[in-house]
Amino acid sequence: MIEPRLRFKADDGSDFPDWEEKTLGELGTFTKGAALSKADISDEGNPLILYGELYTTYKEVAYEVKRKTQAIVDKIYYSNVGDVLIPTSGESAEEISTATCVMVPNVILAGDLNIFRSTVIDGRIMSYILNYQAKRKIATIAQGKSIVHIQAKQLGKIFVEYPVDKDEQQKIADFLSTIDTIIEKQRAMVSAWEERKKGVMQKLFSQEVRFKADDGSDFPDWEEKKFGDVIKEFKEKTKIEDEDILLSCAIDGVYLNSELFGHQRGQSNIGYLKVKRGTLILSAQNLHLGNANVNMRFEHGIISPAYKTYEIVGCTIEYMNQWVKWDMTKQFFYNATTVGASGCRRNVDWLMLYNQMFILPSLPEQQKIADCLSALDTVIQKQKETLEKWQELKKGLLQQMFV
Repeated sequence: MIEPRLRFKADDGSDFPDWEEKTLGELGTFTKGAALSKADISDEGNPLILYGELYTTYKEVAYEVKRKTQAIVDKIYYSNVGDVLIPTSGESAEEISTATCVMVPNVILAGDLNIFRSTVIDGRIMSYILNYQAKRKIATIAQGKSIVHIQAKQLGKIFVEYPVDKDEQQKIADFLSTIDTIIEKQRAMVSAWEERKKGVMQKLFSQEVRFKADDGSDFPDWEEKKFGDVIKEFKEKTKIEDEDILLSCAIDGVYLNSELFGHQRGQSNIGYLKVKRGTLILSAQNLHLGNANVNMRFEHGIISPAYKTYEIVGCTIEYMNQWVKWDMTKQFFYNATTVGASGCRRNVDWLMLYNQMFILPSLPEQQKIADCLSALDTVIQKQKETLEKWQELKKGLLQQMFV
């Protein structure tokens, strides 16, 4: 058995007893979740956790619950504080190797869940053990191909090393809870600054608030222009493989293709579009969702011809970079789309888009607007970096505490 590299001391400075190794079946019991689904979610009722939320919403410990339901289920499906939830099905062995401890009583636990209950070990500690120390063990027992499954009987046979002393369990749980609180406060700080920026964008782009010129005079009235007069499409294509770094776009920015899709190389990239800093990139497939970006991150690169690329000629690139991320700009793009043949997608009517009118401030006012919003971006980025540092610190500590 491998001892943790990082351990707490008792209050009197002495060492706690060595950790012991036992199976999950020896440490607790398993039950199943109630047969409910997304269709049972409502605005009112009892708190509810569905198994899919272990992948999308909850991390190692859940201190509050997002969903509610008015469904009536047996009391055996209501949570006790410290219950540990493990999905019974998932898309991959790695994905299914996850766990969440519920620190809220009387939550209806539903869907494909294995519910672990123990009087021997704090549920928070067990969740961390399962997510770190035992993650690979869980993955190796998952069965299936397109969908993998894990049953309680299999989980019960997994050996884990755990702190036997309740005081040590409490110290570990309290310490990690403190870090979680800091992380959540920092995450809230990021969200608050993002909301502040949205409010400022609304006031500036709607002209509710106007800047003054440096001499205190008013800037000219904003001028109405066709969108097509502000941008100029260009299609410079690659002629050899891997001519430059491969880029891709998401709604929130321009990325290296490997950042979004891993390092697997796809099809040939001969004929891909060349982009440079300041290029406007519009997604033909997801423009109506807001997938429009100005490349401000990379000096140059290449991107799939599924996108359209433009030189910005009628305003500053800094102003366009901010305008395409305004909430109302998504509606601007949506208005130039029509329902596709499948009914699921929307097709861009490019002529309609180019003929749509939008209003532009003078170049000096554009720059003031862009500078203001860019300053907010800098604050938001610093807040995100602080959040990432705390998350990395927690990850490093967990790797030392639950080897």
